[in-house]
Amino acid sequence: MSGSVRREFEAALQAVDARLVEMAELAGEAIGRATTALLEADRALAESVIGDRERMSRLHDEVEEQVLVLIARQAPVATDLRSLLAALRMSGSLERMGDLARHVAKLVCLRHPDCAVPPDLRADIQRMGDSARRLAARVAGIIADRDLDAARRMEADDDEMDRLHRDLFTVILRQPPSGGVQAVVDMTLAGRFYERFGDQAVSVAHRVEFLVTGASEALHGDGS
Repeated sequence: MSGSVRREFEAALQAVDARLVEMAELAGEAIGRATTALLEADRALAESVIGDRERMSRLHDEVEEQVLVLIARQAPVATDLRSLLAALRMSGSLERMGDLARHVAKLVCLRHPDCAVPPDLRADIQRMGDSARRLAARVAGIIADRDLDAARRMEADDDEMDRLHRDLFTVILRQPPSGGVQAVVDMTLAGRFYERFGDQAVSVAHRVEFLVTGASEALHGDGS
């Protein structure tokens, strides 16, 4: 590439990264609001989370379009092509994180005006929601900074979410929550949504590690 073409290409890559960071921030905001709605049986808040799907879908489509245009026009090779392909995969994982936040929100609408969370599981759900929000914030930083060390720590960070998920499941099995079978099903689903949210965050971190190092081992255990 000539100097001017190279500068144009790098500016386009930065624009893609900015959209990915925005997607991560939106996912974190969505899971935080969905958790609040779930704990407070706030249908209006839950519906606002569900209604935000268009924002995330628009960003995903913009990333996909920009990447395909760059591949078609620039015929990138090696590191540049790796960056573009990684961006496509990251965008997909981030969109799924937003979908999982909406799944949590849909539980609110399903049980409204009742609260889907039994009193004895409120603290567990709050902890999972807090953990999910932290994971999304870390992902945004990893993408923005190409932070290899933080990307490599992400799987260990997600261990907290896995532990919370196991603890929730153990509590449900040991002493079914008040609310009967319906509450068991709802809380099992909620726990799975949070756990999968964490898995997708780890998947994004693996993609960043692959992008920085080029090592295929970084993709082992990928949650996508």
